[in-house]
Amino acid sequence: MNELFLSELKSADKDLLQKLVLIEEHVFADSAQEPVQTEASLDSLELIISQCIAIISEIESPLEKAEALLNELYFQHLFIDRYQTRWPISAYSVAKGLNQRAMSPVVKAALVKEIITACGFETDLVFIPNKIMVRLCCDEQYAIIFDAITGESLDWTELDVRLDELDGDPGEQELKAIDDSVALVEHLSALKNVLIHEQAFDKALTCVDVILSLNPDDPLQRRDRGFLLHQLDCFKVAVDDYRYFVEQCPKDPAAKILKIQLEKIDVGNNVLH
Repeated sequence: MNELFLSELKSADKDLLQKLVLIEEHVFADSAQEPVQTEASLDSLELIISQCIAIISEIESPLEKAEALLNELYFQHLFIDRYQTRWPISAYSVAKGLNQRAMSPVVKAALVKEIITACGFETDLVFIPNKIMVRLCCDEQYAIIFDAITGESLDWTELDVRLDELDGDPGEQELKAIDDSVALVEHLSALKNVLIHEQAFDKALTCVDVILSLNPDDPLQRRDRGFLLHQLDCFKVAVDDYRYFVEQCPKDPAAKILKIQLEKIDVGNNVLH
């Protein structure tokens, strides 16, 4: 793994959007596709930001300003969308996703956060069970929490229900902003799954390697790395990852199947890359 790439990915000096571009460049570095058009993407982003600022510039109430901003972004700039069973690979590209208005959840959340922050609001990403959402702080007392894909906000009742699903005392739950690393792992995991579906196993393996650099020894990611290495005929290394997963998650149904399969793999006769 490139040490400079990892240091930039973990740097506090780069925001989430910049880190997503770094990942895109890293995963598709050897691709025959055209290079990532970072500058073109930023130009498009700046145009959206300038138009959003113009719309809200004369509105005094923070809440009304926030509502006007979201309306402008989702309806006038066509950010409104619905969830898909599987996003296309282009949706994981910052430039292509923005220009085509088809963005994967984390890419879209990062872009929306960038736009709203540039418009003068304090904005962060929060994890509501099963989903990363955007929190727009209107003032010290009021915030809007909404789904970046659909633009739909949570009311207090729904928020309480969602928070009840978290571990611990519901009365002591504090909705903290997530670290960039959480969003990056979510993004990489989803991209990995799409690449596996497209049988782009080498690029999916790159995703897993980056995830493991952020969350070392995650048994599920080690299992997936084993699968990808297996597909790429790197059986000996795959066996090590499979064994780690079986040892760490012995009760997992997949571990029981793998344990049987491991006994049948003749490591000595396979190719090691």
